[in-house]
Amino acid sequence: MFRIGYRTFKTAIAAPVAIYIAKFLELDNYISAGILAILSIQVTKKRSIISAAQRFVACIIGILYGFVFFEGISYHPFILGFLLLVFIPTTVALRIQQGVITSSVIILHLLMIKDVNVSIVFNELAIISIGIGVALLMNLYMPSMEKQLKGYQSELEDLIQTILLEYAGFLRNGDNDWDGKEIVKADQLIQKGKSLAFQDVENHLLRDQNEYYNYFKMREKQFEILERVLPIISSLDRSYVQSHQIADFLKRIADAIHPGNTAQKYLNELEQLRQSFREMELPSDRIEFETRSSLLHFLNEMEQYLILKRYFKVRDE
Repeated sequence: MFRIGYRTFKTAIAAPVAIYIAKFLELDNYISAGILAILSIQVTKKRSIISAAQRFVACIIGILYGFVFFEGISYHPFILGFLLLVFIPTTVALRIQQGVITSSVIILHLLMIKDVNVSIVFNELAIISIGIGVALLMNLYMPSMEKQLKGYQSELEDLIQTILLEYAGFLRNGDNDWDGKEIVKADQLIQKGKSLAFQDVENHLLRDQNEYYNYFKMREKQFEILERVLPIISSLDRSYVQSHQIADFLKRIADAIHPGNTAQKYLNELEQLRQSFREMELPSDRIEFETRSSLLHFLNEMEQYLILKRYFKVRDE
């Protein structure tokens, strides 16, 4: 069963509305207003405004180029080719290349009419304004992404909790049958969350930051640490008492996974754990020395993991 997205729904409304307005005003080539409306529908408010400005400016430049090339040389398809050879690089230089297709519609009108005068220019400007304007009005409504972002957040925290518990289980019991699928899912979810949160930023014209985007960026950095420590954990000998102490520490962190900030509490625990390791007797052999060294390295990585969370600010604290 297919699903109709809000962008498709808005496009289906914008096109006929733009055509109706242009026809009501008795504009020539009024169907083109619908084409411009379809091309101008965007996924965020900020992109909509930027796109509308770029397309309008590009259309104005297209009309000017049409006058110069068609009136100055000839209304011939080959002249259209020369016009585009100059026009497209101009839009790229001005960073308004999004308007190439929409302005090409207007340029083709001029070629078809074989004339550029005040009434024709007014007609084309009206079509541009209606098509782009209707799309811009439709784009002012953007559905809230709050619910979906909260869902991603909750799902990601469950995955990170599972990863930490699996790490703790390995340190306590050794090999298990964990397939590591949560690592793959967490990575994918972080990217989806960042992408959606960035869209949410662009839907608020007076906001350049988003707490959810910052949240997923923080989790992304934490996730990189969890990936780095996996080889360390897999190489450790579970028979050492330090391994069990760290396993208990990981379990406590896992049980406290949530959007709020309790990192300082666990940073204090980590420092106490590190201090207790320092006070233990020196390693009796090379294997024990390497194990302790790996455990300390693991603690250093987890310290960075917790520091990332400590500096993260959330709305619910």
